[in-house]
Amino acid sequence: MHPRTPSLVSKPSVLTNFLQALVAIILGNVVYFALIPSLPAAARHRPLHLDLGIILDFWFCLVAYGLIRTARKWR
Repeated sequence: MHPRTPSLVSKPSVLTNFLQALVAIILGNVVYFALIPSLPAAARHRPLHLDLGIILDFWFCLVAYGLIRTARKWR
């Protein structure tokens, strides 16, 4: 392959990555919203603000993504 030629990515792998990310976001949000009643007020997201709640929600999505990727490597 020529050094200036971009490497090609197969469409199935792009679709797989997209679906994994989508499932991780959905699962992370489900967990976060299920836990909202038991979270302290500081950890609850307020719309249109960057606060601990949105960071916590992102963390749940990130953990879900990591678990999905780990489970796929074990297969």
